[in-house]
Amino acid sequence: MPDSARDQRIGFIGTGNIGNPMARKLIEAGNQLVVYDIRPETMENLLELGAEPARSCEEVAASCSVLFTSLPGPVEVEDAIDGVEGILQGGLIGTIHVDLSSNSITMVRRLAELEEAHGITYIDAPVTGGVPGAEAGTLTVLGSGDANAFERVRPLLEQIGSNIFHLGEAGAGCLFKLLNNVIILCGSQIVQEALVLGTKAGLDPEDLVEKLRLGTARPYMGLAPYLLGKRFDNPSFTLRLAEKDVSLALEAARVNQVPMPVANAAHQTFLRALSAGLGEQSFLATLQALEAAAGHEVPVTEIEGGRASL
Repeated sequence: MPDSARDQRIGFIGTGNIGNPMARKLIEAGNQLVVYDIRPETMENLLELGAEPARSCEEVAASCSVLFTSLPGPVEVEDAIDGVEGILQGGLIGTIHVDLSSNSITMVRRLAELEEAHGITYIDAPVTGGVPGAEAGTLTVLGSGDANAFERVRPLLEQIGSNIFHLGEAGAGCLFKLLNNVIILCGSQIVQEALVLGTKAGLDPEDLVEKLRLGTARPYMGLAPYLLGKRFDNPSFTLRLAEKDVSLALEAARVNQVPMPVANAAHQTFLRALSAGLGEQSFLATLQALEAAAGHEVPVTEIEGGRASL
């Protein structure tokens, strides 16, 4: 494909829960997208908006000078890059690859070196803000890698997010993302344990949350409506993905020789929930694992915000 045609197209690989609305924002901003996902049904709405379908990651890379990936984790990202019909097979010298996925810091640095050897610039730029942020175009983008390449794609990133940061060398963006996630994912289990203990001891859940909101525990009560509503099906962020992110944070801790005993303990609860078959439910479904261990179920209680799910 002539360079002029490649320069006019943006590639997007991975059009799932969070990738799809990001891709849609890029289309709505006037970009011509070439999209690919192993599940063709996730691309249908984007094709209706004018995106061009591709049959592989290689085809996306051959068609575009800038491409994005939004994938579940390290295994999927590595396969998209170095697998059969991967990005390395189609990307030309000068291509910029922006990876929006949560990844292993070690993997990010290895992939950056691998792509550099093929003349491709790898930017790791995981996002925070979840599906609601992607739908609204207000994500925080935590970028790192080649600074000049990052500035070239900044206008595109501003179409999907409202807070765009370049944080340094490859891997820095992933570290920021993992720290964000380990705080919310592990911290939420303390709230869950408190709800199980309080209700098993006979406290009314609605009254408990109301009183905790008036005290110093108030900052931790944001998840209470979702937990008490127990709408864990059809999540925007699954328990399986949450366990992966906590595991990656613990990997970074081991590499840097930093003890994380609380995160390690929380990770065990995620593993228990996975073994119970809860992987495709919301990350908050760890509550069910804690309930099983306590022999008590927190009553489903509708309080303000409880009809929503995460």
